[in-house]
Formats: sequence, C-alpha cells, structure tokens
Amino acid sequence: MGNVFAKAGIAAVFLAGSIVAAQPSEAAGGAAPPPSQDWSWEGPFGSYDMAAAQRGLQVYLEVCASCHGLRLVAYRNLSALGYSEDEIKELAAEFEVEDGPDDEGEMFTRAAIPADRFVSPFPNDNAARFANNGALPPDLSLMVKARPNGANYLYALLTGYSEDVPDDIEVQEGMNYNTYFGGNQIAMAAPLYEDGVEYADGTPATISQMASDVTTFLAWASEPTLEERKQMGVTVMIFLFVFLGLLIAVKRRVWSKVEH
Repeated sequence: MGNVFAKAGIAAVFLAGSIVAAQPSEAAGGAAPPPSQDWSWEGPFGSYDMAAAQRGLQVYLEVCASCHGLRLVAYRNLSALGYSEDEIKELAAEFEVEDGPDDEGEMFTRAAIPADRFVSPFPNDNAARFANNGALPPDLSLMVKARPNGANYLYALLTGYSEDVPDDIEVQEGMNYNTYFGGNQIAMAAPLYEDGVEYADGTPATISQMASDVTTFLAWASEPTLEERKQMGVTVMIFLFVFLGLLIAVKRRVWSKVEH
C-alpha cells in the first residue's frame, strides 16, 4: 500500500511539473503577457460559437487572406461551420488553383472546388518574402496551436497595436509597435481597424470584435474535431460510470451469498 501512495505522489509531482512547464513563459523582449479571454470552446463542455466563427471567416477572407495562407483547411471543411454545399462551391469558385497536367502534358488553372484546400496568396515563400519586404507571413492553419496560450496571444496581438510608444523603445524603420509582440516591434502593420469589414449579420465591426471573431475561426481551423472529441470523452465517462455501477452491483450480489 505504501508503494501505491508513493507512486501516486510521484505521479502528482510529475503532473504538476508538466502543467507548470506547459504554461506560457514570461513574454520575451518586454512584451506584456496576453490577458485571458473567455472563449466559448474552453472547458470540458465548451463548443465553438458558430456565428463568431463565420464572422471570423469573413475577417480572414477580407483582411488576412491577402498575406496569410490556410493551407491545411479545405473549403469543404466549412460545412462544419454551417455552410451549405452551394455556399461552399460559390466561395471556392472565387479562387483559382493550378492543376494538371492535361492530356498534352501542360499545367492549367481552374476554379477551386470544395475538395481543394484554401488557396495561398503567394505561389511560394520567395514570392511571399518579396511582397512583404523580406518578412514571411506565417500560415494560419495551426497558429492557435503553435503559440503558447494561443487564442489569448492572437487576440492580444491583433489588439495590441498602439501609436503611444514608450520613451525607452525606438521603433525601427518598417516596424510597428505592439504591446504583446516579442521585442514590441512587428513587421506586420495593424491589420484591423474600426468598420474594416461589414458583417453580414449586422454585428458592429469593432477592432476587438473582429479580433475575437477571427481568433475563434482560427481556433476552429486548428482543431476542427474539438467538439467531437469532447463529446466522445463525455460518452466514455458515462459508460465508465455505468460500468462501475454494474461491477459494484455484481460484486455485492456475489459476496452476499458468501457466509461470514
């Protein structure tokens, strides 16, 4: 029994250490730690706000897609956000992809179809760097997963631009001050501004609203099966509780017949 408690203690210490290690470290280069936001998908029963995710898709397409790709997401995946097959076909057809070779061995361009992945804004990294003064805009497919405290960090980054630069910071030419970016200087200019998009559902397009919506969309893009995974987890837990109850009932029935 003592060994059991000892092993449990070691496991608890290891788990605690893992949790601490998983926490985002202090922001480098003087960047402020991102404030925590209340995201709908957090917690064991959380789920994506589909209306927010649809607005976030609009922000991505109208603002972010000019520089940032979403290469791991296919247009047909948008059905999970409530879009119909016709809506997805219409959206995909707005973009062109290279295909082929044809019967003559030539490559050709065609309108994208739902099975295609989101078309990247640049044909390759060199073209992307050339169009952005040497900076390579990262793909956003896994951005929320790729950064510690990802959703909070992304929201903070998008809302962290300011023209009030502290006296001890000298912003270099071609850079922009951002409270939450490492070093406080970022090559990307502020992408969001008031009423930058006109939401189809009439939601006021404030900077904070657009930042929240596009973060929700990118959180979904990085883990589209999150809700299914949580539902499976709940189902498994219910099964285990029922199974445990049956085991206890069987145990009591069997041992009730044993004479003491």
